[in-house]
Amino acid sequence: MAQTSKIMCAFLLCMADHAHSSEPSVKALRGLRQNSSLENKSTATGNDTLKDEHRYQQGFNQSQLVLQELSQTSASYGPPIKPLEYSGSEWQKLTVSRSGEAHFFAIGDWGGMDGALHPPNECMPHDAKPGCRPRVIAYSGGETPGPHVFPRTRWNKQHSELLCSHDEFVACFDGGDHDGAKCSPGCGFVQGVDTQPQILVANAFKARAAMKNPDFILNVGDNFYWGGIEENCGSSMSGITSTTRHQFDSIFEGIYQGAGLSNKPWISVLGNHDWGGRQFNNGWDQQIAYTWASNRWIMPAPYYSMRIDYPDFSIDVFAIDSNAMDARNPAEDPEHNICSEKHNPPGASCAAAGGPASVASCQGWFADFWAKNKAWALQKVPESKADWQIGLTHFPCGHESGFYAQLHGMGMDLLVTGHRHDQELHDHSGPGGMTCIVTGGGGGITSEATPNPDDKENWGSEGQYGFYDFTISRDSIFIESINYDGKVLRTATVYPSR
Repeated sequence: MAQTSKIMCAFLLCMADHAHSSEPSVKALRGLRQNSSLENKSTATGNDTLKDEHRYQQGFNQSQLVLQELSQTSASYGPPIKPLEYSGSEWQKLTVSRSGEAHFFAIGDWGGMDGALHPPNECMPHDAKPGCRPRVIAYSGGETPGPHVFPRTRWNKQHSELLCSHDEFVACFDGGDHDGAKCSPGCGFVQGVDTQPQILVANAFKARAAMKNPDFILNVGDNFYWGGIEENCGSSMSGITSTTRHQFDSIFEGIYQGAGLSNKPWISVLGNHDWGGRQFNNGWDQQIAYTWASNRWIMPAPYYSMRIDYPDFSIDVFAIDSNAMDARNPAEDPEHNICSEKHNPPGASCAAAGGPASVASCQGWFADFWAKNKAWALQKVPESKADWQIGLTHFPCGHESGFYAQLHGMGMDLLVTGHRHDQELHDHSGPGGMTCIVTGGGGGITSEATPNPDDKENWGSEGQYGFYDFTISRDSIFIESINYDGKVLRTATVYPSR
């Protein structure tokens, strides 16, 4: 590891208990009025200043909500008192009043590390006090402003042979130019691509948005590596903290702007890294709170639905939280376990936010939460009167296939996922024959395989870094897989299942 990383209490060497910051942002909150709609007449979503009115019923107990109560909950109010209050609700409708060719995009696993952030109770060099929080830096140069990709491991296509360890991949970034001089050949490192994938994908994203003018973006999560918002859960939902503002400004707002893209709604879910990655007590609730501090970020709860109305057709999006897939027994797989006893600090708890109360209860909490997600979706999808039903979740095509096959049989037309760090278009070959995409190549973390197009031996997909463009009408959805260089890699067409 380079000397710079050592001095700065590198993220990989200094994982510690996290401190809590509740400093509120002075930015005005965006209240939401029930039954109002967002107008999208050209390139922007309306963001009228609405009431901050909050209608919170005394004695509200999220863990005891039944489906009938969920079906009556509206998220078209101001910020909730508790972050899970609007779970299972229907978010306010997006009305697109212009006619003509309609597009939306999908992207995931895009948010790189914000090494310039000084988190609350920061670990100081040579004085890492218990409870301090390290900066998110993995290699020399990672302390500079802007997003920095996290170097993951790379395996063969069958995932039976490790080709490049994390430490070997970090070595590829050593040296001021990240020239790969110390890189193992098994890493398949491509200088200029693996070093800045979020920026490359974002540039292609912006260029295509300027041409196609998407009406909204589906965001499958893992919005901030390594562990989401770098402070403890439990901040007030009536504002955002300075840490949250820094990370959103550096990794989201400062990156995804431009003609056809600025002010467009990002319909979003949490990924496992947004919950904390290998712990559960990071600031996942602040990503929900940002909904009321932004004119485009939409995440009123971990699971919810949203209607999009066009002049001659409609869409219902069902946002589902599937992160129970990475909530295991605390003693298992500590590097890929939200409930890890190794990395969750002593006394970790999100009980005040309605989340897991302890490491011991974490796996059970997520299992119960997943059961609520499934029961809600199984009720709501067949009730949809929209022309299209689209599922949005973090974990990729293949997890809980029986459940999604059920949803397809009930009318779900398309499943949009992420988590695997590549681009996969499963044309009518997903659960129950449903078309399913994986768009985990947004560039916040290095891809599953080398992005070298001349070395596809271990590719399990059409691309490594990229996003998707959907052209939608009443009769069909035309899907295009877009590479980080703007090239179209693969296409497919979906027709209504009902």
